[in-house]
Amino acid sequence: MKPHILVVDDEAPIRELLTTYFQSRGYQVTAAATADEAIRRTADASLNLVLLDLVLSDADGLELLGTLKKSHPDLPVIIMTGMGSDESLLKQATDNGAAGFVSKTLPLDKLRAEVESKLRRG
Repeated sequence: MKPHILVVDDEAPIRELLTTYFQSRGYQVTAAATADEAIRRTADASLNLVLLDLVLSDADGLELLGTLKKSHPDLPVIIMTGMGSDESLLKQATDNGAAGFVSKTLPLDKLRAEVESKLRRG
């Protein structure tokens, strides 16, 4: 069975790029543009991992992370950020249950390696 990833990002080009990339590599991908949509998608689907943007237009990614982890404590969530690596954000993400923290500028093959690493652990 294909691993099922939820991509949560309010930027359509990012959602589309990640969806196409992971689907072409054998993953099932669901996308969400908002926090509410992400919460609905996690309730409706059997997900293996979430790629979550840190900054959404309708919510703080760290708050959404907390919400997702409360309802799905074993679901790995990787936080994506366009703001670079910030130690305090990394600590907050980890404290809230994030499985990883990556830059949106990370090459896609490295992002896929991170995803596969978290899926093997899960």
